[in-house]
Amino acid sequence: MKKFITLLFTLSLLTFNVSFSQEDVTDATETQEDTSTLVVDSAVEETTIQVIEEEEIAEVVEESQSFHYAIKEKFIEGGWQFMGIVLLCLVLGLAVAIERIITLNLATTNTKKLLSDIDDALSSKDGLNTAKEICKNTRGPVASIFVQGLMRASEGIDMVEKSIISYGSVEMGKLEKGMVWISLFISLAPMLGFMGTVIGMIGAFDAIAEAGDVSPSLVAGGIKIALLTTVGGLIVAVILQLFYNYLVSKIDSLVNNMEDASISLVDILVKNKLSK
Repeated sequence: MKKFITLLFTLSLLTFNVSFSQEDVTDATETQEDTSTLVVDSAVEETTIQVIEEEEIAEVVEESQSFHYAIKEKFIEGGWQFMGIVLLCLVLGLAVAIERIITLNLATTNTKKLLSDIDDALSSKDGLNTAKEICKNTRGPVASIFVQGLMRASEGIDMVEKSIISYGSVEMGKLEKGMVWISLFISLAPMLGFMGTVIGMIGAFDAIAEAGDVSPSLVAGGIKIALLTTVGGLIVAVILQLFYNYLVSKIDSLVNNMEDASISLVDILVKNKLSK
């Protein structure tokens, strides 16, 4: 009897362990399937995003290429004789404008700091020579004008003012250097465009005279080519005009700064009693 009870207990334990193991295997299988599904969904989502980004990049590149191709095509249709000269005006004008922008930005001086340093230097022993060295070590037209004014400090306030005014005109001329060339290219580009248009129209009328008939297809091509040179010249003029106006405003700002700083320098010299 004891052996029979022991056998039943053993069989029940084995049945419980087998069922428990089957449940664990089922749960593990379901968990693995869920994880696999999530991984697949994530991979599909990443692939979709990557495909969309590649399509957007391809569209941007295609639009850029089509834009450059259209410009190149219009340039060739306008005729290389006049369109080439108009393009040369643009390149030369931009070269002068960029050089002027760099030069004028380098000519900008912190006048408040410079005037403060000069005032402090003049208050010390041998202050005039120290102030001259400070100005010589500072770049820009304002510092150059200050050097000329300090060199005439011992000759009286009138000589200082005359020296500042005279050398200020020289520095203003240096600031305006090259502006006449930009103005020339602004005027020259549309005139060349109009000249190309007139020559194209003459060619169109010559074609009409040779054909003996006013055909729209015969005239339209010549007129289109003629007008492209005008468009090119006007575009070049507009671009260079923007740069020209910026440079003029920059020069005016520098000149006003020079005048204000010169007046402040005279006041400092009078305050320190270095001028008669």
